[in-house]
Amino acid sequence: MLFPKKVKHRKWHKSAGTSGSLASRLNKISFGSFALKAMSNAWITARQIEAARRVMVRYIRKGGKIWVRIFPDKPVTIKGSETPMGKGKGAVDHYVCNITPGTILIEIDGIPEAQAKEALKMAGYKFAVKTKVIKK
Repeated sequence: MLFPKKVKHRKWHKSAGTSGSLASRLNKISFGSFALKAMSNAWITARQIEAARRVMVRYIRKGGKIWVRIFPDKPVTIKGSETPMGKGKGAVDHYVCNITPGTILIEIDGIPEAQAKEALKMAGYKFAVKTKVIKK
C-alpha cells in the first residue's frame, strides 16, 4: 500500500477541509485519454487507492496503462479504545489523501473506450467519493 517513505512531521493537525473550493491542481487530464474525476470532498485512504488500482488491472488484463494521480501523504492518528481523555495524541494508523471536487484520481490509456469507461466505473465504486468518468 501507499505511504510516504519519510515525513517532516509524523503527526499533523486535522485540517478543517475545503468545503467550498474546487481543485486548482490535478484538475486536467495529463497522461491518458480517459480519467476518473472526483465530484465531492473526501479523504481517500491508501487502501481505497490500492483496491481501485487492483480492480482496474484485473479488468483490463494485459494492455493499457494506468496512472494514479493522487498519493496519500496525510497521516491519520487513532487512540486505543478505552483510553482516558488526555494522554496525548494517538499513534499514526494510516495515510489519506485530501480530495476536493474536480480532482483527477486515475487516468487510463491504450485500451478501447468502452473497456476504459467500464474499468474506471468499477474503480469509482472503491472510493468514498462520488466520481465521474471523463474523456480528454
